[in-house]
Amino acid sequence: MDATHTGHARLRQLVVVLGDQLDHDSAAFEGFDARQDAVWMAEAHPESTRVWVSQPRIALFLAAMRHFAAKCRARGWRVHYRELADGPSMATLAMLLAEDLATLRPARVVMVEPGEWALRAAVREVVAETGLPYEEREDRHFLCSHAEFARHAEGRKQLRMEFFYREMRRRHAVLLTAEGEPEGGEWNFDSENRKSFGRGGPVDILPPQRFLPDEITARVIEDVLRVFGSHPGALDDFDWPVTAAEAELALQDFIEHRLARFGDHQDAMWRGEPWLFHARLAAAMNLKLLDPRQVIAAAEQAYRDGSVPLASVEGFIRQILGWREYVRGVYWLHMPGYLERNALSAREPLPGFYWSGDTDLQCLRESIGQTLRYGYAHHIQRLMVTGLFALLVGVEPKRVHEWYLAVYVDAVEWVELPNTLGMSQFADDGVMASKPYVASGKYIERMSNYCRSCRYDPALATGPDACPFTTLYWDFLLRHEDALSRNQRMSMQLRNLARLDAPRRQAIVQQAEAFRAGLRAASGGAR
Repeated sequence: MDATHTGHARLRQLVVVLGDQLDHDSAAFEGFDARQDAVWMAEAHPESTRVWVSQPRIALFLAAMRHFAAKCRARGWRVHYRELADGPSMATLAMLLAEDLATLRPARVVMVEPGEWALRAAVREVVAETGLPYEEREDRHFLCSHAEFARHAEGRKQLRMEFFYREMRRRHAVLLTAEGEPEGGEWNFDSENRKSFGRGGPVDILPPQRFLPDEITARVIEDVLRVFGSHPGALDDFDWPVTAAEAELALQDFIEHRLARFGDHQDAMWRGEPWLFHARLAAAMNLKLLDPRQVIAAAEQAYRDGSVPLASVEGFIRQILGWREYVRGVYWLHMPGYLERNALSAREPLPGFYWSGDTDLQCLRESIGQTLRYGYAHHIQRLMVTGLFALLVGVEPKRVHEWYLAVYVDAVEWVELPNTLGMSQFADDGVMASKPYVASGKYIERMSNYCRSCRYDPALATGPDACPFTTLYWDFLLRHEDALSRNQRMSMQLRNLARLDAPRRQAIVQQAEAFRAGLRAASGGAR
């Protein structure tokens, strides 16, 4: 265990900092006195093995943590830091904390509330067993507190992000006119945010600014390859921002070079183009290297300056002020039971190719391959390719959640779980989304060029050339027809289903079952 100083009198307080709390302006540091207080951080091996965490995600967390600790030391703060080699590989973060509390015996323990239900419970239990005073402070990083979200939800039969988003816009005076009305006369420009690239594809893309590994990050990469070399993913292209200063540069780069075109094409996909016009800022915000207020203000200022169209700015801000805050509210409102929800009784195993990208479906090969290489895929690749396929196959939602938590660098449970289990898999029976997000292969064909180089035909549901997405789409509607008939937003799709005669239905069900059987056989030894 590394500490900057030794020989001090008993600590007044030990400030516990988790890997997704890397904010020097955090409430945890209010009243911090470098003469009496110290910071505690730990790299716990099980955090990377309880799900099979990918190398890019592990590397980003550890690199950001070590840089944060280095900055604390540069300020003259005492830092008790547990690296991977400092403890037994099976020791959880809570076990490491318990061990160090017994040694350090601070007068009290302080931390900002963890973003994961189970970890919060584990830390509270550990500190309670020591008998030390414990102060858990509110996470000021977010724009909506747990209490505020609970008040929003109180008395509502059904939560909807759109109403929450409008409330947040008003509360924080974002994109409002002087009269308090929404800029442009509309709250939501989502209908303008769904353009494809057409046959010509994207042009004039300026890739995100890269942040090549410095000495600290290079050592992290060495450690990850040594300790987690069998984990999925690769680190050859690792270039994520790992400090607050780098995160601010990444924000400026996005605002100047991609935000203007983000709105039109935020749902589009293209082979060989992982970033397109996306921000690549979620990981920095989720690690608390970047404050969402700063991001929202920068985007709004670009609109006020006339450099970025309103639809792009509104679509981007909606993801942060709307979805990001909303999913956190849903998470804390419904945990811990939320994790076990499975409204559609899905029981299939996760296909093994999710860990390798080795599949002949071009859209999945592209999206998963990109995910393993960079630890990144944008929201439509997650929702309407990897997530859609798992939903249509009927994969057990908890297994889908574990995969998303493992492979994406921006995945922290409070944001990942509701998006995956609720929005993507509809396992919460409509808490997050008003309907299942299901579509045939024709949607992917419309929004990308993936289908052009694929052996399957998205127009076909049966036969040797039928697209599995299309087969499984119709099969999904057939399997859940009774339940979906009670959902008005599914009425058009069910009317189309009603046009299928009995022989056609039987052929679809048989082909879907044969396809699932093949997936099961191929995934027998997969994680």
